[in-house]
Amino acid sequence: MSINGAAYIVGAFEHPTRFAPDKSTAQLHGEVAVGAIRDAGLSKDDIDGLFVSGDAPGGLQSMGNYLNLKLRHVDNVDIGGVSPIVQVAHAAEAIKLGKCNVALITLAGRPRAEEIKTGTTPRVRHASAPDVQWEFPYSVPTAVAYAIAAKRHMYEYGTTSEQLAWIKVAASHHAQHNPNAMLKDVVTVEDVVNSPMVSDPLHRLDCCVISDGGGAIIVARPEIAKSLKRPKVKLLGAGETTKHQEGGMFDITYSGAVRSGPTAFAEARVTQGDIKYVSIYDSFTITVLMQLEDLGFCEKGKGGAFVSDGNLISGVGKLPFNTDGGGLCNNHPTNRGGITKIIEAVRQLRGEAHPKVQVKNCDLALAHGTGGQLGVRHGSGTIIMERE
Repeated sequence: MSINGAAYIVGAFEHPTRFAPDKSTAQLHGEVAVGAIRDAGLSKDDIDGLFVSGDAPGGLQSMGNYLNLKLRHVDNVDIGGVSPIVQVAHAAEAIKLGKCNVALITLAGRPRAEEIKTGTTPRVRHASAPDVQWEFPYSVPTAVAYAIAAKRHMYEYGTTSEQLAWIKVAASHHAQHNPNAMLKDVVTVEDVVNSPMVSDPLHRLDCCVISDGGGAIIVARPEIAKSLKRPKVKLLGAGETTKHQEGGMFDITYSGAVRSGPTAFAEARVTQGDIKYVSIYDSFTITVLMQLEDLGFCEKGKGGAFVSDGNLISGVGKLPFNTDGGGLCNNHPTNRGGITKIIEAVRQLRGEAHPKVQVKNCDLALAHGTGGQLGVRHGSGTIIMERE
């Protein structure tokens, strides 16, 4: 079953806060839901599908009750930060099957208010998971798992810290125009490589911010989308997968994008050269570089050269990315930045990004993310969207 043309993104809202000590996580979910509904020009009573992840307090039952929705389709997918991207595809599938007409996807969290530090939390969450008994004694923090992947990429392909730094530089050039971004100052390659080392070879400025906040997306049936007064963003293709340790034959130089990307491109019937803008999950700079390679925007091992010299900066380079500043500079709510990747792609397709970073004639955009850890196991999701 193809989702090409089966549904449209009609509402998108990003919470403006980056620090919410005075709000509950449920309240943040409610506020982003209201924002997305208003953005679409719909009402609460139009929502008949709800999609949430592990960040939703109490799960589907509690959130459906809290939002006071009358639902006929629900979905709880949790593969970490990429969950919202995968849920957009699942919502389109449900709409095509007639399970719902208008789907709401929400994400919210308060990691900054709860004083979670970037890259420090061991990712051991499920006591019954089969691998925990082997990994728990070592408690590998998130930054270490990504640093291992970066170090191996450097060894295999000659990638340098300076090349990784260009990803942060591009994000900072975009963030300076975002009034809500946590880090608005433009940085240089030298600033990045001279910042304190967190886990060799990743420096502090190679790591994402930690913020409170969240966002919401509304996906609707084509007939409904065409009745609204918002610019139309059509879903063309999607792909999803998991990447794990493969019985010990584990290569950490590539991500699950090698499978989710081709699936999305084939369904969308477009090529990498057609894409005008990309939203790429940027938990760390190495995350971006590997995903761009694996999505086919450059050859494997050539990512360092591809991201260098401003190639990701809007108005300067060939492939603008994360024009809101991304997780590296703007926000990264509840360790799940996938929702913001969709939101900024929608802004670009609608022509509603900041004028300083708006991509000219932006008619095709891609959003991609990972959930979990590059150096251990993760899920990957890709969606391709078109301005109609």
